[in-house]
Parts: sequence; structure tokens; C-alpha cells
Amino acid sequence: MKKFFAFIITLALAANLYARHYTVVVSLDGFRWDYPQLYNTPFIDYMASQGVESGLIPSFPSKTFPNHYTLATGLYPDHHGIVGNDFYDSVTKESFSLSSKAAKTDSRFYGGEPVWITAQKQGLHTTVFYWPGSDVKVKGSYPDKFFKYDELPRLDYSQRIDSIIHELEKPASSRPELIMAYFDQPDASGHLYGPHNKHTRKMVAIIDSLMQNLYNRIQQLPVAADVNLIILSDHGMAWVAKEHQIRVMPYLKKEWIRKISGNVPANIYTAEGCADSVYTALSHVDHIKVWKKADIPAYLHYGSSPRVGDVVATPDVGYYIIEDTIDAGGTHGYDPELQDMHALFRAIGPDFNHVSAPHFHNVNVYALICRLLGITPAPNDGNIKETEILLKESLKSGGNS
Repeated sequence: MKKFFAFIITLALAANLYARHYTVVVSLDGFRWDYPQLYNTPFIDYMASQGVESGLIPSFPSKTFPNHYTLATGLYPDHHGIVGNDFYDSVTKESFSLSSKAAKTDSRFYGGEPVWITAQKQGLHTTVFYWPGSDVKVKGSYPDKFFKYDELPRLDYSQRIDSIIHELEKPASSRPELIMAYFDQPDASGHLYGPHNKHTRKMVAIIDSLMQNLYNRIQQLPVAADVNLIILSDHGMAWVAKEHQIRVMPYLKKEWIRKISGNVPANIYTAEGCADSVYTALSHVDHIKVWKKADIPAYLHYGSSPRVGDVVATPDVGYYIIEDTIDAGGTHGYDPELQDMHALFRAIGPDFNHVSAPHFHNVNVYALICRLLGITPAPNDGNIKETEILLKESLKSGGNS
């Protein structure tokens, strides 16, 4: 009997430990893993010196929506369904586009279980600021508190930080154990000017200063010692010269094509029986790799979804598939193994080690957050073993996978 009560007390203490720790995840869109090496980032450097220094290998395609939803679900885009920023479903005959508010918030496009839903199902509170997919009713639920990206005016960056602090100041009974926030820079600057430019450098410095402010204000809170802060990104950025634009339509017949979505990569949905013709024609185009859907390399984890094109063409890094003319600038979407596509990962807090770790695949972030929250993850493509090096010993032996 004494052993039984001791076991119950141990469980209660463990639950208490998890309950008093809070996780704040901030995504900085398009923040390359090596911006801290290229530019002055004193706070990001401080996080590396006191906590976890690593990087993320994005999922293919290395685009914003697919990768933010991968970070949230632990599933590859091929498995959660958001296979690009724009795509076509060859079964339902419906299209998804970031320019369509109706499509972007249509729950039928979103598979898997985002971490905010996993947390709520297990009794935790969640607040999410503008994270892609968070304003969509997935599995019949939204986050406890969320903000619609297309609802203007949006909270500016300083207001988002104010709001994160306000959430952490709430009474314990209503304080969210999980807070997630999305910032669209330095991606926008990277697209306009490329990753190696004074304007991008300036924006990186601004973002670093904002994150310093967030951290400083967290440290002033009564719960400061119980807050795990993760700052990460979805993908990197590569320079594309104006003369490196590839037009594919001159190689194709219009009757072969139902639809082309995207540019890095391009998902090409062919007319019935025309996939071989499209593949053969594009195989002769310089600076692109082309695959029939069934032949996409296994390491990309892409091709089983009906939303992936019958033919997929991806340009070499530094090239762009487009029919119109655009100015030189930056882009992403390339093979995730290319270091230009790798993303930032920093973490600091009571549950994190002081460690410099190899870059890891971003499908593992979902399980990592679940471990920090002390909750059981939904089925996912990640493996907690890949990130246990980041955690204090007390969390390495947890039962959640």
C-alpha cells in the first residue's frame, strides 16, 4: 500500500512539474540558419551561448505553409495535405491558394492534428498568433485563442509581443501552457532583396531586437523560470538572378496540361495519358530536375498525395520556373538538404540543455513540443529520439514518443 501511495505521489509531482512549465514558440519566416553568422544577432547569439543552438532541415517543398503545418503536426506535407502554397487536388478537383481566403481556411485541406489541438484534448490551454493553419477548424476545433491572418488590421510585431506577455500574466487557471506566434519577416525582405543584402541585414537586426525584448519581458514575469522559449524558422532563402528564370511552356503543348501550380517546385497536373509527354519534354530543359510522380526520390517524402502533380519539376538552386518576368531577388522551395534552405532553431528554458546540436528534420518539432508539455502526441512522422539531446535528463526518459 505504501508503495502504491508513493507511486501516486510521484505521478502527481511529475504532472505538477509539467503543469508549471510553459512553452512559447516563435516562428521567424525565412530566417536562414546562418543569418547569425552573416549578420549581427546579439540575442540569437545569446540563446546559442546559454541554451540550444541548432538548425532545422525543412520538409519538401521548403515553402511557408507546408512547413509551418509540418512544424505544427509532425507530418510531412505529403501526409498532412498542404503540399504547397498553391496546389490542385486531382480527386476533388478543388484548388488551394494563399490568395483565396475561402480555400486557405477550408478544413478539408488540412489533415493531421496540430499541436494546439493535441494540447487542448489533454486539458491544456493554447493561444496562437497568426500561425499558418491556426485559423482553420481542424478536427472540429480551433486553438482556445487565435487570430485570423486575413482579418485587418493585424497586430503589429510589438503588439504581438505585448500580447504574448499578457497571456503569461494571466492567472494560472487560464494561463496557456502553449503559446505560438508567427512573424512574416525576414522572409519578405529576403524575397525582395535576397539573403545577402543590406536591407535583409537590417531586418534581421530588427527581428533580433524584437526577440530580445520578448525574452527580457518574460524574465520580468513571476513565471520566468518556468518558460521554455523556442525561436525557429520554416525555411531558408536563396538568391535568384533575373537571368535565371526558366519558362517551361515553350516546351509543352497546352493540351497536355490541366494546371501548373507553383514554381519552386512546379506541380504539373497533366491531361489523361500525357504525363510521359510532359516528362520527356522537360527532361531536356537545362537547370531543372523533373520526375514523374511515382519516381520522386524517397528522401523527399513526396508523391503519395493526390494533390501532388503528375509531374514535378524543381529548378536548380538559384533558378526559378515562371512564365512572367520578375526582378532578381530571393526564393525558396528547393531540396531541403541544400544548406541555403536550412532554417533557424534556438531554444532556452528550464527543460533545455546547453548544447550545440546537428541540424534536424522539422517533422521532429511536434513531438518535441509534446514532450515539453507532457502530453501524448498524435501519430506523426517524427521521432523524439532525434531531439532528446536538446533536453534535460528529466525529460529524456518520458513515455511520450
